[in-house]
Amino acid sequence: MTTDSRNCLFCRIGRGEIPADFSHQDDLVLAFRDINPKAPTHLLIIPRKHIDSAADLAETDAQMLGRMFAVAAKLARETGIAERGFRLVSNSGTAAGQSVDHLHFHLLGGRSMSWPPG
Repeated sequence: MTTDSRNCLFCRIGRGEIPADFSHQDDLVLAFRDINPKAPTHLLIIPRKHIDSAADLAETDAQMLGRMFAVAAKLARETGIAERGFRLVSNSGTAAGQSVDHLHFHLLGGRSMSWPPG
């Protein structure tokens, strides 16, 4: 199911219709603080382009996806979580815990995490 980008929460944040605490903005990717953090550092990294989930990625999305990973690494260094370790998560589909139908990474750090996750 494809979500209408006009009504997508993350697309609306990207267009400035909903305020967010941005950590990064460029032509392909945005990053902002999660409003319901699960760790001392919890940022969301999203593409500006609307893509429902990782299941909907195409080869043409390679540059954008590479930028998302590079931004995650940069933010991990800037927030001081890179040295000790961090978790980068992308849920795909409701059974995996995806609650917003827009591709995104959760960058989590600042506390110990267990495996497997919930």
